[in-house]
Amino acid sequence: MEHTHEIEQMCVVAKGPKNGPAPIPQEGKWTQVKEIKDISGLTHGVGWCAPQQGACKLTLNVKNGIIEEALIECIGCTGMTHSAAMAAEILPHKTILEALNSDLVCDAINVAMREIFLQIVYGRSQTAFSEGGLPIGAGLEDLGKGLRSVIATMYGTKEKGPRYLEMAEGYVTEIGLDGDNEIIGYKFVQLGVMMDNIAKGVDAASALAKATGTYGRFAEAVKIINPRKG
Repeated sequence: MEHTHEIEQMCVVAKGPKNGPAPIPQEGKWTQVKEIKDISGLTHGVGWCAPQQGACKLTLNVKNGIIEEALIECIGCTGMTHSAAMAAEILPHKTILEALNSDLVCDAINVAMREIFLQIVYGRSQTAFSEGGLPIGAGLEDLGKGLRSVIATMYGTKEKGPRYLEMAEGYVTEIGLDGDNEIIGYKFVQLGVMMDNIAKGVDAASALAKATGTYGRFAEAVKIINPRKG
């Protein structure tokens, strides 16, 4: 290592305390992280692209510095879905530092990787105080039955008012209105559950009926409309 002439002429002054980095909480322990392999945790990061057309929620389960599990959820951009497919192959097996410096194809996914990196290395993971962390596969629990992302898709205009299109419960097929034309409930289909039943051999009509439910005072509706056409 090269030193300047000024440094060469200086005498040595001993450094005092050598207490290392501040410990951070990781999977039920307090850890002084000095190397990438010292990092573990499961948590989430959210990112967006430059025009803010789409967003990504990234979930990583890191064990001893290695990404063992990755869940990529995107919304708002068709191209991002293909980028997410590539990211699902790119991220596992990498160290968290390698992943930070990898091109994850989409700006939103790259930003999500940056945000989740900061959370994990500063000890802000979801599993910071969970002894042993979470097993590989825990990321899928965010998706629930049918392994579908939780999506809220709503639309409204000044002229025609709100339309519920997709809720946590599922794809909204009908909206129930009262006598004042205000929404009091809706009917929905759990698409993941329906497709699981069809895959098991249940006919489509029966599978649709089994996966259909209502929310709120839908049964009391004076008027029922299709939110996409009515």
